[in-house]
Amino acid sequence: MIAIVKHKYPLINREISWLYFNERVLQEAADRTVPLIERLRFLAIFSSNLDEFYRVRVATLNRLVDINTKAKTMLGFNPKKVLNEIKDIVVRLEKQFDYLYEQEIIKELEAQKIFIINEQQLNVARGTYVRTYFRRQVLPTLVPIMLEETDAAKPFPELKDRHTYFIVKLTFRKKVKYALVEIPSPIISRFLILPENNGLKFIILLDDIIRYCLDDLFFIFDPDTIAAYSIQLTRDAELDIDPNMSEKFVDALMHSLQRREKGRPMRLLYDSDVPLDTLNYLVGRMQLDTDALIPSGRYHNFRDFIDFPNVGGPALEYPPMPQLRVSDLDLERSIFSQMAQRDYLVSLPYQSFDYIVHFLREAAIDPKVQEINICLYRLAENSSVINALINAAQNGKVVNCLIELKARFDEEANIYWRNRLEEGGVNVNIGIMQYKVHAKVCLVTRREKSGLVYYANLATGNFNEKTAKSYCDHSLFTIDSAITKDLKRLFRSLEKQVFRRDYKSIIASPLGTRMRLYQLISNEIEVAKSGKKAYMILKMNSLSDEEMIEKFYEANNAGVTIQLIVRGMCCLVPGQAGFSERITVRSIVDRYLEHARVWIFGNGGDELIYLSSADLMTRNIDRRVEVAFPIEDSRIRKEIRDIVDIQLRDNTKAREINHLNNNRYIGAKRKIKHRAQEDIYNYLKYKS
Repeated sequence: MIAIVKHKYPLINREISWLYFNERVLQEAADRTVPLIERLRFLAIFSSNLDEFYRVRVATLNRLVDINTKAKTMLGFNPKKVLNEIKDIVVRLEKQFDYLYEQEIIKELEAQKIFIINEQQLNVARGTYVRTYFRRQVLPTLVPIMLEETDAAKPFPELKDRHTYFIVKLTFRKKVKYALVEIPSPIISRFLILPENNGLKFIILLDDIIRYCLDDLFFIFDPDTIAAYSIQLTRDAELDIDPNMSEKFVDALMHSLQRREKGRPMRLLYDSDVPLDTLNYLVGRMQLDTDALIPSGRYHNFRDFIDFPNVGGPALEYPPMPQLRVSDLDLERSIFSQMAQRDYLVSLPYQSFDYIVHFLREAAIDPKVQEINICLYRLAENSSVINALINAAQNGKVVNCLIELKARFDEEANIYWRNRLEEGGVNVNIGIMQYKVHAKVCLVTRREKSGLVYYANLATGNFNEKTAKSYCDHSLFTIDSAITKDLKRLFRSLEKQVFRRDYKSIIASPLGTRMRLYQLISNEIEVAKSGKKAYMILKMNSLSDEEMIEKFYEANNAGVTIQLIVRGMCCLVPGQAGFSERITVRSIVDRYLEHARVWIFGNGGDELIYLSSADLMTRNIDRRVEVAFPIEDSRIRKEIRDIVDIQLRDNTKAREINHLNNNRYIGAKRKIKHRAQEDIYNYLKYKS
């Protein structure tokens, strides 16, 4: 573990902490109680996570390597040393990954009569089937690039970011030729199900189909031997955009997205069976730093395994958990009329996102609705949210939509949605140049007999019906006047591209979150000093802001008990004498992605509960537009508190975050098992 000491308090480096989070994902793949196909999918998630980590975090560290000593002192760590530790950890995790796939999961699939076979395991009949498939479906998509032997020849081809290639070695009596072949998995399924035989099921990967048919592909050369080894390049995916370029921002963003595919190489994954002369040829021709080389298994782009076909029946996947209704909230009645009576909470994915879509659809057709304001960050591929907003505009409503074009890896999709919305008559705001708008809020203005009434939806997660099926989030429906007045001011401010901190109810970044959280923590410190019970329970995805961590340490030393639930990176080090003896940190990784942000403060017995879009990272606190909002309804407060208490009891999927970073399961030996996600589902099912 790299622990850094800055201002004399303990921290763990954020990148190292993130890698230990991804190790928790790998633990799910290793867990034999997890259904077999789901274990494969966790391998895919681990692999996809690691790709993004290299594209963003390692890319940033590489940019910092050459800064001067004074700047490194200000950072609090040496980027080169961190990069070296990252490589050591990644190599260790990749070995665990390969062992899990090759020695455990493959063998357990075989026990289920499911065989993932390679090109060397094809019999005559299956070989004929594969070659026919190759010639009809695969061969037309392949265009090998013959490579030159020396640096003096034409440049080495640009490899696309995160695409898998074969480096093909053709040997002749007196010479060697090399070729490059891109695996066309974006357009052809990575998996081919072969004809079943005597109850045995066979699957072959596209990679091995191509390996089997290399002679068809290179028939004109007639080599003595031919072999293919997989490689995958991960590039720097950070976008370089002039922060002062406000005029043609969309054009600049599109240009930067095109450059992303040619970003600086961060990592070359290569088949560990590749011959040394071939690897040396690649390194020399591609001019790679040896630090970028990561040996791996036979297959790359493992994220494709998220779609691995289940040919073995439902027992190999998680049992279905049908989405639940929200108690007393009827989809066959007006959402507005029900909101007028009380607040409602939708806890996703246990309960359905249909309630949010229904809210927007009703707003689109209700003749009393005059205006809709909404912030969008990430959207589903076929978005019902977008359709509802366009329908509202075409029905004569004023629809103002702020869509964040800088949402990482969704930039291109959001440019498309921006164009769709504008074509549909929606007023589109593309955000604030140097700040991402990450808030998840919607405000509907409705003219009623008493005047204008405002209906709000505020959430911890995106307006995205796809992720709402797998992300744990909370979404609040309310007409609370303090909240809706603040949202009116927020949307006006965003339209004018200004920020304010003087909200009465909500807490908003970039100006208000740090100040208000410090006040809430300081209040707990004063409660502790008065001899009363003082506590905080905070749930989030990531905790990395150093000043906030220092404030937690101050609260700990004043006698405040702090329980943290942090899914991802956590730079705070719990259990350290003089800093964090009263702080515990747990992380829950299970079938659904824990995504909700919940803040609970004891407040001297008058407990305060907030939901938020913000993690406690410096970017969320100081450089994004985020919204936290209070929960005032007593029934909803109890529901959120009950759900958090269930998570604090988890002794099945909860891991302890500690100074050892050993991801120790909490309470693993206890006889009575509590699994938070199953228990929350049953709790909400009973309530519904």
